[in-house]
Amino acid sequence: MRADLQPGQHSAQSFSGARRRSETAAMKLDMSILHTGLGASKEACGLEAVGLEAAMDSFPLPPVKDIDSFEREVIEYVKPNHGTTTLGFIFQGGVIIAVDSRASQGSYISSQTVKKVIEINPYLLGTMAGGAADCQYWERNLGRQCRLYELANGKRITVRGASKLLANTMFSYRGMGLSMGTMVAGWDEAGPGLYYVDSDGQRTKGKVFSVGSGSLYAYGVLDEGYNWDLSVDEAIELGQRSIYHATFRDAASGGTVSVYHVTEAGWTKVRGADVGELHFQYYPVPEEHPCNSVDPLAI
Repeated sequence: MRADLQPGQHSAQSFSGARRRSETAAMKLDMSILHTGLGASKEACGLEAVGLEAAMDSFPLPPVKDIDSFEREVIEYVKPNHGTTTLGFIFQGGVIIAVDSRASQGSYISSQTVKKVIEINPYLLGTMAGGAADCQYWERNLGRQCRLYELANGKRITVRGASKLLANTMFSYRGMGLSMGTMVAGWDEAGPGLYYVDSDGQRTKGKVFSVGSGSLYAYGVLDEGYNWDLSVDEAIELGQRSIYHATFRDAASGGTVSVYHVTEAGWTKVRGADVGELHFQYYPVPEEHPCNSVDPLAI
């Protein structure tokens, strides 16, 4: 005890230090459930067998009172950038899904070969936009749920039902840091179906959707070229051209353009072209590209 303190008195510093120690101890993971009470005749198992119990003690949780709100605040500080362009539309010949293949980590292009169409079953497709890991995991989980429905009911799940399953899952994890903007497309007894589902639990039915950082550019081409009576070849070309123009304007979109066609017989991948090759296919003469055109007001 300090000499300048009377008996029964404690410094504010000692109180604050004791409080910090108690809060840190409260936030430490409780590993007691993992203790097996080993006896002389028992062998080590679980975390003790591989020596991970001590390792986990060296990774304490952040010393905060509300871990959920802390994680939400951190996400706002980091603000990760996502780069993607995906689109889907329904026309008289079925459903067209078109995506790019570029993935980014902030300002760094991390991959050019990401498969952004998740093949849920032979009649259902899901697209990826947002966090790649979130989309891949939860849409594959949706494929498992759809298969369980098929086994339990003896028939395929509808597009409407599959999108509702995904929306329910997303709603239950709302506010926990997931980042997803997906489309669920397919064909069932009611015909073609297309739904937008995101990580906030929103679920919207529609005929034309585009999702991702390049979606505004893709919408510009879609709005100009879309109509219900497109032929199959015209619809495939429209989807491919829309993604190409989005990759030209959006630095976080690129790689290859993959186009899927969904009909009553199921989905089929019909196109897979590099955007660099498409650039010279659409504009073989550089001077004819819109970005190099002559300003008519300057003539």
